[in-house]
Amino acid sequence: MSLISPSPSLAELDGRARLVFRQIVENYLATGEPVGSMLIAKRNQGRSGLSSASIRNTMAMLTEIGLLTSPHISAGRLPTHMGLRLYIDGLMETGPLSPSDKKGIEAQFSPQTPPEQILEQASNALSGLARGAGLVLAPEMSGELKHIEFVALEPGRALAVLVYADGHIENRVMHVPDGLVPAALEQAGNYLSARLKGKKLSEARQDILAEIEAGQASLQKTTAALVKQGVIEWSGDNKSIQKRTLIVRGAARLLDNED
Repeated sequence: MSLISPSPSLAELDGRARLVFRQIVENYLATGEPVGSMLIAKRNQGRSGLSSASIRNTMAMLTEIGLLTSPHISAGRLPTHMGLRLYIDGLMETGPLSPSDKKGIEAQFSPQTPPEQILEQASNALSGLARGAGLVLAPEMSGELKHIEFVALEPGRALAVLVYADGHIENRVMHVPDGLVPAALEQAGNYLSARLKGKKLSEARQDILAEIEAGQASLQKTTAALVKQGVIEWSGDNKSIQKRTLIVRGAARLLDNED
């Protein structure tokens, strides 16, 4: 039996472990609730090699290597920060861009580019790379929230996972102070989830900011700064990207394809 490294990749897990792990993470992101073996077994009913016992054993193994955790003995499993990071890295595993494609994309974007222009440029870039129509769907940013999670990506950057009540999930990369510990990310996620569940960000924004300014949030200084930054960024006044907009560029290229 092969040993799994302390920081495993999805490729190091066997097919059953990858399937169970992926379904647990995706269900957790959609509901914010622990995931039990019975739910996984029900979703895979009739699939060879996925009995209830084998699923429980797989979940125990994933817990042992640090990808899953349990809030208490009788509960289901939740992904750990390492598990969420592994899931994100696994989904983002793509083939390398050619030097010319990479240079072309970098030339189109700059940190000073307005968000609405970035969306249009992204659609144009997709159209050129695919030699077809490029479609980009702008985020809605206005629904009722259900759960928020922060995941460290690298020094100075974190991913915010926003789960909406309608099941929609948005991932947003944030710049954060270097050295921000996982405990601060977890505390920020728990705080925002508790205060935003069932509410729109616009409805809770002022209360959250007022609580932080008054020192009543019971948060560490770094955590409070992260919460404040997130609330301000996510409820920005840029009305041009507040509605869910479909941007299409390069539709004429469809006529160039024989299929």
